[in-house]
Amino acid sequence: MSYADQRMGTGRITAIVIVAALHALLGYAFVTGLAYNVVKQVAQDLKTFDVTEEPPPPEEPPPPPPEEVVVEPPPVVSPPPIVRTNVVAPPIVQTVREAPPPVITPTAPPAPPPPPPPPKPKQAAKGATLRGGSISDSDYPSSALRAEAEGTSVARYTIGTDGRVTDCTITSSSGNSALDETTCKLIQRRFRFRPAEDENGNPMTETKTQRVVWRIPE
Repeated sequence: MSYADQRMGTGRITAIVIVAALHALLGYAFVTGLAYNVVKQVAQDLKTFDVTEEPPPPEEPPPPPPEEVVVEPPPVVSPPPIVRTNVVAPPIVQTVREAPPPVITPTAPPAPPPPPPPPKPKQAAKGATLRGGSISDSDYPSSALRAEAEGTSVARYTIGTDGRVTDCTITSSSGNSALDETTCKLIQRRFRFRPAEDENGNPMTETKTQRVVWRIPE
């Protein structure tokens, strides 16, 4: 049994006990002659009364409607007139960029000149040597043959650094001009030499003397 059932049973028992006591008291009053007073007193004590329910709280009146605020439209303001002004374009300023300075890279110093070749060892000077050329009997001038002229012509000439003969002269005549002229002419035309060299091996000019013997061939 729950706590609420126990409480309800206890109250009921108490009420029964009280009612039984009242009945006993009434019986006793009737018996003792005090019934009227007791009944009257009990009737007074047992007056009934109407229990009125508490009226519900008055309903709150609805809130008043919001006041309508009349908003006046703003006055129409006409825009200011458009004033056209001639816009002067700003002058174009051309910036001249200076060219960056040239990058100067240091050049390497020139290589030193090679050392001169060592001097050749000193040697004795060499005279010119004949490489080719000769005078034979077939070169006998015809005029000297008719005159039956014979003799020895001595010629002096210069050998250049190129080995050729220049400046031929007759230092001793054969006695016949045709023989002398033929001697120098053939020496200059035919004779080729290896030029003379100094002590350092450089070519140099040289003067020689040549004897040509003219004999009429048999």
